Amino acid sequence: MADKILTDALKKYFGHDSFRSPQDEIVASILSGRDTLAIMPTGGGKSLCYQLPAMLLDGITLVVSPLIALMKDQVDALAARGIPAAMINSSQTWEQQCEVLAALERGELKLAYVAPERFRAQSFSRALGRVKIGLFAVDEAHCISQWGHDFRPDYMRLGETLDRLGRPVCAAFTATATPEVKSDIAEQLRLREPAVFVSGFARPNLSFNVREVSSKAEKFTRICGLIDKYKSGIIYCATRKSAEALSESLWRDGVRHTLYHGAMTPSERDIAQEDFIGKKTDVAVATNAFGMGIDRPDIRFVCHYELPGSVEALYQESGRAGRDGSPADCILLYSSGDVTTAKFLIFNSSAENEELTDEERQMVQAQDLARLEAMTGYCKTQDCLRGYLLDYFGQPHEKTCGNCGNCLAEYETRDL
Repeated sequence: MADKILTDALKKYFGHDSFRSPQDEIVASILSGRDTLAIMPTGGGKSLCYQLPAMLLDGITLVVSPLIALMKDQVDALAARGIPAAMINSSQTWEQQCEVLAALERGELKLAYVAPERFRAQSFSRALGRVKIGLFAVDEAHCISQWGHDFRPDYMRLGETLDRLGRPVCAAFTATATPEVKSDIAEQLRLREPAVFVSGFARPNLSFNVREVSSKAEKFTRICGLIDKYKSGIIYCATRKSAEALSESLWRDGVRHTLYHGAMTPSERDIAQEDFIGKKTDVAVATNAFGMGIDRPDIRFVCHYELPGSVEALYQESGRAGRDGSPADCILLYSSGDVTTAKFLIFNSSAENEELTDEERQMVQAQDLARLEAMTGYCKTQDCLRGYLLDYFGQPHEKTCGNCGNCLAEYETRDL
């Protein structure tokens, strides 16, 4: 009977006939009142795992999210389904924020999306004191861990926030977490004997490849070859400067595309993202600011033009390819000079962060350098690339996948 109730609700609110594994188990865990930690791949349907319980629980579901663009995408999608949801963030006027708070107190909302910084505001805390919180959902929960690849200090205060709110059921979600990060999320949020779900890391439709290149000209030739072959894809660059330079080269070559980086205005970023999602353009050149909330199923390739800062970033960004289940390629263009650039970015970013003490700065540098070393290891390994990734995340796997660049090269040698 319980399964039918969930399936009926899934159909009613989201129009789906069945769950993807293990969505139904996660939803059931949350509805049973148990703290829950779910590690699911990009495109695995994490958001439904807290959005559906929100419709079945009494009270409001608070969703902590790190990016305004991600909040907007989800709120817009929920509104299109007739689900009462809103967001409160710094992009809104004070009057708009007050309107959302009033709707929250009147019980008119089922989901409210907020940034972790919002809990510092007394007006927000007072409003929460007058409403029932059915669920406290933490999206992109790896941000809470100092061992994670996108650590944000305000996430660390969420454990204290949960205590102040009287410990409602908490559910944390992330796409990428090593065993250390997984433990740290549970500890920082003070989860109570949480149910833990880890699923779908393998993504068998994705083929991982590393291509060593000796020059920018060779990189550009590779990029043009990928676009000609696959038509739709995302090219990730390490810096804004690199993204703009590649974009200029593509325009000179007559390749229509979208450019996206964090220094663009919010309206420029919105237009770029909507153009790509709406298929006005099929190719995006972007920094890592682009990606969260990009729910386009037919992306046939993701190419890292330069070395990502971590294996987590590589895997999370690569996971935006092939969401329709059809084959897709995830290619990293590797050159030794990219390692030097990555080290420069690590030392420069930590040196510019005035909020850190010298001790904290050294710790952050050490962690970032360790992630870079793991990323370099991925580029240089001759073993199965999928296996390298699954080892990193502590997941079991076959010795070979038969679908990555290294495995295919091995098989071709045997045939010869």
